[in-house]
Amino acid sequence: MQTIKIIKKMRAFSNKLRSEGRTIGFVPTMGALHEGHLSLVRRSKSENDVTVVSIFINPTQFGPEEDFEQYPRNMESDLGKLSGLSTDAVFIPDDTEMYPEGPAVSVHTGHIGEILCGASRPGHFDGVATVVARLFNAVMPNRTYFGQKDYQQTVVIKKMVREQGLDAEIIVCPIIREPDGLAISSRNAYLNTGERKAAAVLHKALKHGEDLMKKGADDPSQVIKEMEKVIGSEPLAEPEYVEIVSPEDLSSMIKISIPACLCLAVKIGTTRLIDNVIVQKNAG
Repeated sequence: MQTIKIIKKMRAFSNKLRSEGRTIGFVPTMGALHEGHLSLVRRSKSENDVTVVSIFINPTQFGPEEDFEQYPRNMESDLGKLSGLSTDAVFIPDDTEMYPEGPAVSVHTGHIGEILCGASRPGHFDGVATVVARLFNAVMPNRTYFGQKDYQQTVVIKKMVREQGLDAEIIVCPIIREPDGLAISSRNAYLNTGERKAAAVLHKALKHGEDLMKKGADDPSQVIKEMEKVIGSEPLAEPEYVEIVSPEDLSSMIKISIPACLCLAVKIGTTRLIDNVIVQKNAG
């Protein structure tokens, strides 16, 4: 497994592979790797000749009151997990390599980055889009893999790729969950025992909303109200938003039509968690 820290060396590595006609799969991460990340690496390895994983905790996507300094870091563990999967290369740039002129945001995502999670995290998706564009420029992947858990992020990145004409296929992979339904996330490490138990309410609310929609409920406000009741049954849970939107562009629905994306953000104690379910038509 090669470890690369310099953008020029990363490009040289990728240019050589592309000149040989080999495909590059890319998994961008902020480290603190868990089974969700590793599932993306496995998928990439199954579909590409070479897989590159980046580890970079991007400062431009954290607000001034957010957890940049506390964000979990364990490079030794991360590299061990990636080596165990026979990852071909790990790209580990530092802040000065990614932002040589300082952390100026250069990609503006517009309205799609200002709704849902963007409403409470102004500038977050501009920071995400900026770093992903720079990572694409360094790694030059054929395919890039993201988890569905950060669904708004995947829609933002797809839009950026289209608008900037980038040569990168975006592949969104299923959410990996704990046995009680909680989406696996690096931030789950912040939860104490009681909060971890309470966090299962996110998936309960999503499943309740999905069941209502599959039974024919078509009024978004009523479905949202029912989901909020489920969240409200958990004393440690404080909902930030519960929304039903189009999976394509995250637009709100006046009347529910399937497919639809149920998405929510909930604080459990001081930890902000997000989750979503894409509701599909019943088979048959």
